Amino acid sequence: MLDREVVKGFLEDELEGIEMPENVTREELLGAFCEYVEEDLYEWLKDNFKSFFNHGDPDWNWIRGIIEMQDRS
Repeated sequence: MLDREVVKGFLEDELEGIEMPENVTREELLGAFCEYVEEDLYEWLKDNFKSFFNHGDPDWNWIRGIIEMQDRS
């Protein structure tokens, strides 16, 4: 789900100056971090879906307003 190359670049930047143990490779760390983020992302998406669609009772006027704001960007 995540673009691993983007996450890899992010980790490289954020880990600058942080010493990693010798028995953890960057590739292993990338895989573990991606899995961790993807699990959290799914829960975050579900929560935001509920909020955006007002727990099954969507406010379509509000949603249209969001769409219109995007069209202006």
